[in-house]
Amino acid sequence: QVQLVESGGGSVKAGGSLRLSCAASRYTCMGWFRQAPGKEREGVATIRNDGRTDYAESVKGRFAISKDNTKNTLYLEMISLKPEDTAMYYCAADWRDWRPCNVIAGGFPYWGQGTQVTVSS
Repeated sequence: QVQLVESGGGSVKAGGSLRLSCAASRYTCMGWFRQAPGKEREGVATIRNDGRTDYAESVKGRFAISKDNTKNTLYLEMISLKPEDTAMYYCAADWRDWRPCNVIAGGFPYWGQGTQVTVSS
């Protein structure tokens, strides 16, 4: 079921930047995941309600996850984009305090429809 709404995807050349947004209420844990054709879905970044974040090793130093609770919006700021970042990006959320919140966690109950990010070399 599509329960969140992402936007901000697009096409950019290597080295460029994009900012993804996800319209959502405040949850215990929120994150961004991505999936390229023929590959497994992978966690990109997560943020807990206390502000703690977790990032995939491949995006550390280039991506930043943040949230604006007044606007009920989750963001993923991406800079220095690489062709290998090309994928469909999804936002996800979990309200359960007892669940882990990191990029290898599974079982997020709420998901968006996805927004495509394409990086050309």
